[in-house]
Amino acid sequence: MIHQYKSNGYNIVMDVCSGAVHVVDDVVYDAVMVCEKEGKEAVAASLSGKYPKDDIKEALEEIEELMAEGLLFTEDIYEQYVTDFKSRKTVVKALCLHVAHDCNLGCRYCFAEEGEYHGRRAIMSYEVGKKALDFLIENSGNRRNLEVDFFGGEPLMNWEVVKQLVAYGRSREKECNKNFRFTITTNGMLLNDDVTEFVNREMANVVLSIDGRKEVNDRMRPTRNGKGSSYDIIMPKFKKFAKERGEKSYYIRGTFTRYNLDFARDVLHFADEGFDQISVEPVVAPPEADYSIREEDLPRILAEYDRLAEEFIRRKKEGRGFNFFHFMIDLGQGPCVAKRLSGCGSGTEYLAVTPWGDLYPCHQFVGQEEFLLGNVDAGVTNTKVRDEFKLCNVYAKEKCRSCFARFYCSGGCAANSWNFHGSITDAYDVGCEMQKKRIECAVMIKAALAETDE
Repeated sequence: MIHQYKSNGYNIVMDVCSGAVHVVDDVVYDAVMVCEKEGKEAVAASLSGKYPKDDIKEALEEIEELMAEGLLFTEDIYEQYVTDFKSRKTVVKALCLHVAHDCNLGCRYCFAEEGEYHGRRAIMSYEVGKKALDFLIENSGNRRNLEVDFFGGEPLMNWEVVKQLVAYGRSREKECNKNFRFTITTNGMLLNDDVTEFVNREMANVVLSIDGRKEVNDRMRPTRNGKGSSYDIIMPKFKKFAKERGEKSYYIRGTFTRYNLDFARDVLHFADEGFDQISVEPVVAPPEADYSIREEDLPRILAEYDRLAEEFIRRKKEGRGFNFFHFMIDLGQGPCVAKRLSGCGSGTEYLAVTPWGDLYPCHQFVGQEEFLLGNVDAGVTNTKVRDEFKLCNVYAKEKCRSCFARFYCSGGCAANSWNFHGSITDAYDVGCEMQKKRIECAVMIKAALAETDE
């Protein structure tokens, strides 16, 4: 399968099944297109009136050489791995610990209903969290590196338990031959020097939630009492935190809605404020919500990604670059085959834990009782749902089978698929279009920066 597109002056040819990417001239670009549709034999006749004969001949020789090297028109060999993936033993690698089903902000788009998750406000006890870590250790097989994300609501509202659970995890690492990689996602309202010192010492990654420019952030992320600007409270704390974080991993994460389709300005706002690890994600919301992204918004959104990519390149070349999560792509080794086929591993390798110890496929399914998998005492008892997620891969999704992006996005988000189509093996179409554009931008950026390095 071939995917071809033109971006920022580059002719890009992607060989989907090998992962090879080629930046080519106009003759090769057009010749590849004819080859895919009509075969090599049709190239000379099809392009004879457009290019000199010698140029066409040279293009065909280049195409044949790439085919011989397994870098163009390669066969899909990955479907055979799906059977192996289905039959392998389930190993849990990561937990999302909902330490607080409560929040001190009232974000309008929050899928967690201000932390309540279709249920009640609650705080996780140390005892439940301890059982969750024991469950992870016991179900992780031979895997040494384990990931635990402290999540909410707002996890800093249960800060003492977070610290106790980190200490407990560390106490068990040596005896169990495990290494805990703790992360935390916070809105920053309760961030202070003590929290910063602990997080910078113990957390492998930190997600800082704020949406961008002040007017954008405050429209969608008001304080619970409606008084004051959450941006004015949070931004100074985040800037101080990022400075003290140094070289350790973090990223500032925003959400863009229909109200800020010029979201590139929010990305650049973060960069101008000194943040160099940035993610701004599209909101996923019911179509009836006034802030939801709709199909008619896509042309503007896709053009915005192009503008952001061009500015991204310009700043990198000027020595004041930043990383944008969706433009980071590995064209070398990339993720393993299992990850390329199955994605995040929700429902199998990755589970969410509620404050009272129930297990769900991921944080976005919490509170939807049909997806309740079990609990930290009994483990996963609803094996039927778990096995449905185990079978969730790019070959189980009809829309993915013919999509060039399938080995980069791994089939997209199961929760989004469920919420929009009532099936975890469908795909959220608006999200797919944005993802494909981001991948195209990321590949183009690699081509542009490779020129700089030559």
